Formats: sequence, structure tokens, C-alpha cells
Amino acid sequence: MNQQKRKTTILYTSILYLVGFFLFLEWLYPLEAISDTSNIMIFVIYTFFCFFVSIFQLKWWIGFILKGFALVFILNGLYFEGAILSPVWFEQIRMELTYNLQALFSQQWYYLTPLFRSFLFLLLIWLMSYLLHYWFVQMKRIFLFVLLTIIYLSILDTFTVYDASISIVRTFVISFVALGIANLMREMDRESIHSLLVKNSPVWLISLLSIVFFSAMIGFAAPKAEPQWPDPVPFIQSTAGNAGEGGSAIQKVGYGEDDSRLGGSFIQDDNPVFHAVASESHYWRIETKDVYTGKGWIPSSEPNYEAQSASSITLDMFADGVETEELHAFIEFQENESLNKLVYPYGINEVKGLESAEFYLDSNIEAIEARINGAVANLSGYQLIYDNPSFEINALRNSTDEYPTEIMEQYTQVPDTLPERVGGLAEEITAGQETTYDKVKAVERYFASNDFVYQTTDVPVPSENEDYVDQFLFESQAGYCDNFSTSMVVMLRTLDIPSRWVKGFTSGEVVGSEEKNNIYEVTNGNAHSWVEVYFPESGWVSFEPTQGFSNLSDFHVDSEENSEETEEDILEAPEMETPRQSEPVLPEEAEIEAAESESDSSTVSIKWWHIMLLLAVITVIGIIIYKTRYRWKTKTLAVKLHKNQDAKTFQDAYHYLMKVLQHQGYTKEPDQTLSEFAKKIDSSYSTDEMGQLTNYYERMLYKNETNQSQINELTQLWQNLIKRIMG
Repeated sequence: MNQQKRKTTILYTSILYLVGFFLFLEWLYPLEAISDTSNIMIFVIYTFFCFFVSIFQLKWWIGFILKGFALVFILNGLYFEGAILSPVWFEQIRMELTYNLQALFSQQWYYLTPLFRSFLFLLLIWLMSYLLHYWFVQMKRIFLFVLLTIIYLSILDTFTVYDASISIVRTFVISFVALGIANLMREMDRESIHSLLVKNSPVWLISLLSIVFFSAMIGFAAPKAEPQWPDPVPFIQSTAGNAGEGGSAIQKVGYGEDDSRLGGSFIQDDNPVFHAVASESHYWRIETKDVYTGKGWIPSSEPNYEAQSASSITLDMFADGVETEELHAFIEFQENESLNKLVYPYGINEVKGLESAEFYLDSNIEAIEARINGAVANLSGYQLIYDNPSFEINALRNSTDEYPTEIMEQYTQVPDTLPERVGGLAEEITAGQETTYDKVKAVERYFASNDFVYQTTDVPVPSENEDYVDQFLFESQAGYCDNFSTSMVVMLRTLDIPSRWVKGFTSGEVVGSEEKNNIYEVTNGNAHSWVEVYFPESGWVSFEPTQGFSNLSDFHVDSEENSEETEEDILEAPEMETPRQSEPVLPEEAEIEAAESESDSSTVSIKWWHIMLLLAVITVIGIIIYKTRYRWKTKTLAVKLHKNQDAKTFQDAYHYLMKVLQHQGYTKEPDQTLSEFAKKIDSSYSTDEMGQLTNYYERMLYKNETNQSQINELTQLWQNLIKRIMG
């Protein structure tokens, strides 16, 4: 009978734990809709594996090895290409841990790598398998988790794009089945139901399932009242552009269409956008904006795209007298990445490789669209032919021609609300400079020689009455390319120097070579904005005010007369050096630095490794001690019983036995005597040891009777019973 009861209990607890597994899955399903998680099936499979291991209650170290190996196997499949557990594999793990621990301790959460985030999430699933087993199987107290699940789904359904209608119905069914089984098991234990017909009959479970499903169907099909309040999601989406007023809006780095409201922090994203095969590094332009509103940039006219002749592009950005060299480049967008505008270098003449496409140019914002059958196309790759310009420094410095009227009117605009101190600062910076070129260079150098810092976090958004440029120049002095480039353009315009704001990508990083060309990988993190200034004899010339970035256009000096004076102005388009004021060192950079020199940074890396190893050892020891705490306590009390053989020691041992039973789910009810409780335990484990121990404990407690000769026998009974209870 007891064996049959045990089988019944195992059956019901298994069903209860399975129900808990399905309830936990409701926490995972929304991830694809509300996060960047592209495939949750991996996490679902790992969840199933963890729950499957936990339900068999294997030795703690066996479960630890199985779940840990599965975690490592998943991470290796997702993020590593080499052999698992190889020296290279361990070195990559070391670099990942070093970098992410630095980001954690410096509180730069946005810089945690995808591998480390996946590791933390898988570790959370691992821990939840233990926690839910304790709640559902041992304690049978599941209401709190049910309540949290319903609240979680309700919030997601209300404030995100996730539709939780079906999820809430599933949760209702799963939760009430779990609650019904848990309460049924508690009642059977409390009332000591011994009828095998009652305990083994499927009537209980079938009745429970029928009631729950019938109630769910009625609730699902019944007419429902209309919402009392409007859906907040459309409102949040419609006002998202102003959500950062007076605060610090956070966005994701990358090319975007809307520049009407600049400012706020962004999340770094190093996902590749396209590969460029070219002989030299270039700015990759997309478009310009000419009207500064005080908050950002907008075009001065509606889009007006004009058809181009065949594959030729008629876009004159510099004068005929500028020295040029004909070059070729090939653009190839990466998987799932594309833009509806062409990225192109200065001097673009022709686009090839797209026979079926027609090209359209908006001469105002200088954006180029490819259209196939009249519809704008997102191109996967194309070849560019262009005349790469090289500007002569002395020609720029000696520029004396008058600006065209239309250029002056369009590219010296500033809003009437611009604070006067912006123009005053520009005049102060350029005081003593005679030529336009020298004034431009003075403003460009101003951002590198003062207290300005490049950073992507904690970047403020101007309030309703604040000007974007004024706030950056006189208050925050912290920001990224948009802050620097916009401020330079606006200051030059206050000096009546025609200038405009340009956006696109920097050259990216060299990842390979092809014949005489380099292969550049351009990521979302290479999205950039810079400045173009108009010189009548030369055309539009690029300048780079952003700290840590170098001008990617080419300059030269024909005369040696002023070589010493102009040497600083020659910019040969080196690789962009990304500022690191507020970012931790990337793993690849850390490896290079360690190989080059044994500086203080390498010492710090060793310390991080030691700390990580120490934390891992402490964690393993802590887990071992916690999982084996009852075994150590049992052995300690057994030694004390053999040694002391007094009433107090036996009393402590009996209380500990009650604690072990409570941990296994056997709790003495307030109206239950010790003898009744002992009978229940003996019945559950098919023994009479609990009765003998309780009999001696009651005689010792109530009659003050002690028998030294029985202590050894009782100690053995006590140890046997605890071993039986703990399996």
C-alpha cells in the first residue's frame, strides 16, 4: 500500500512539475516580440532539458554537470567556431569574461556582449528549474508564481506590441490545473486518505481538467465589454519622438531617416551593414540636410527625385579644377541589411551591376534612390565608378571668389531663436584669422583643444526652450558626432560661411584584401555625420570636428613655400580611431595591448582573471556546501549523540529530524499530536523508526525518563530514518 501511495505521489508531482514547465514557457514566448532575440527555440529546448533533469532528482553534482555541459554546448554552437575546450576556446572565454566583467563593474550595461547576455539568461533558466521544483514539488506553493505570471503578461499586453490574449487563456488553464493538483495533494496528506480507489482513480484528474477547460471556454467565448481606456501603445509610439524631452532618450546607433530631433544616448551596435571593396578609405555619403531648426535638421524642400541618364549620376560636388583620380568600389550589403538610398563616395559618376534599376537623384539633399519597375528597391550590391578628389591646401586658403547667391541663401540659414552667444563664440574663436579656410580650421580645432568629450551615454536632450547647439557648447560639452558636426555648421553659418550637415558612414575596418583593394566592413557603429564647407574655386570640402575621428578626404600641398605652416592641415584619410573615453576595451584590443607590452593594463587583466577564478571556486564550494548541508549536519549530530548520550543532544537530534521531514514536505499540523505525526511518517516510509524515536522523545520530555543503554540503538534508528528520508 505504501509503495502504491509513493507511486501515486510521484505521478502527481511529475504532472505538477510539468505544468510548472509550461507556465514558465509563458515567460519566454514574448521575447521575440519585445526584444532582439531572434530564435527563442534554443532557450525553450534548454528549459526543457533543465526541467527534465530536475524531475528525476539526480545527485546534485550529476545535475550540475549535465546542465552546465548543456549550457556550454549551446554557447559554443552560437558564438564559437573552433573546437570546444581547446586552448583557443579557453582564451576566447577568458577575453569575453575579462571584457564583460569590466563593463559590469564600470556599470556600462549596454556594452555587455551577446555571448555574456546569453550566458546570464541560460544561467537564469538553470536556477529557475531548481526554484520551480522547490515551489511546485516540495512546497506545493505555486500561487505566487501564478500571480506573477498573470501580472507579467498583462503588463506586456498593455504596454508593448505583444498580444497576450491567447497566452492569458493558456496561463489560466495551466495555473488552475496546477492549483487543483497541489491542493488535492495537500488535502490527501492532511486527511490521511488511504483508499487506493480514491488515490489511484483518474476521476480526480479528469474532473479537474474538465472543470478548468469548460470554464476557460466559457470565458473565451462569452461576450466582453469594450475597454474602458484606450490602448496606450499607439499613444506611446506616436509620442516616442518627444519622449526624451528634458531627459536622456536612448536609441540604437545606426543610420536613420529622421534627424529633426537630435540628442540623447544610444546603444552601441557593431552588426555589419555592408562590405566595401575599395583601394582607399572613404566617407560613404547618403544625404545632406540644410535647415537647422534649433532641435535638429530637416530638408528645405519636399523630396524631388529626378531620373538619371542610364547608370550615370549627375552630382557635382566640387569644381573642375580639383585634382581627381578615377577609382572603382563595390558595395555588398550583409544578410538582412539594406538601405533604400545608395551609399556612395565623393565624386560618384556611375553605378553598375544593376541593369534593371533606374536611378533618381534629389539634388537638394543629394540622396540617390534605385527604383525597379517604379518602386524603390533595397539593393544588395552594386559597383561604383567615381573621381576621388584631392584638395589643394593653398587653393582653399587663397579662395577669394564671391559665393553664389543661392548658396549663401540656402547654406547660411540659422533659426531666429539661436542664442546670440553661439555667434559670439564663433567670432571669438576665429578672431585674428583672415581667410575663410583658416576660420573653418579654427572652429574645427576648437572642439579638440577644449573641454569637450566624446561619449554616447548620458547625452542630454534639450528641453522645449533649449537650443541643441547652445546646450552642447555651453552646458554639457559631451556628445557624439551629431553634436560636434551640427555645432560646427551652425557656428560657421553665423560667420556667413556656407556649410551643411552630411550623414552616412565612415570607412569601417579592414577585414581582408582582394587584388589591390581592401575589404572594409562597415557596421551600424560606423554611422556618422560630418561637415561640408563651400569654397567657390573648389566646391564642397569635408571637415571633421568630432573628437577621435580623422577626416577621410584627401588633401595635398603643391608648393613647398608654406609646407611647415600647412603640414598639420594635410589629412591622408587614416583609419577612423573610435573614441574610447566612455567605453571599456574590446576583447580584441585587450589581446593586442597585452601582446605589445606588459603595461599596467596587462596587470589589471591578470587581476581580473584571478578574481574571476576565485569567484568561480567560491561559487562551486558554496553550492557543494549548500547541497550537502543536511548530510554534514546529520554526521555532526550522530557524532554528538555517540559522544554525549544526554537528553539535550537527543532533543536537538529529534528537532533536526523534524526539520528534515519539513524540508521533504512533511509538516506537522497544529492540531496533530507527535504520535499521530509519527504514524503518518512510518506509514509513508514503511517503517516503525519514527514511532520508536517519538516514544522515547515523549517519555524524556514529559516524564523526564532517560535510558543511556538505548541511546546507541536510537542513534542508529535516527540515522537510518534520515538516510531513508533523504534518499
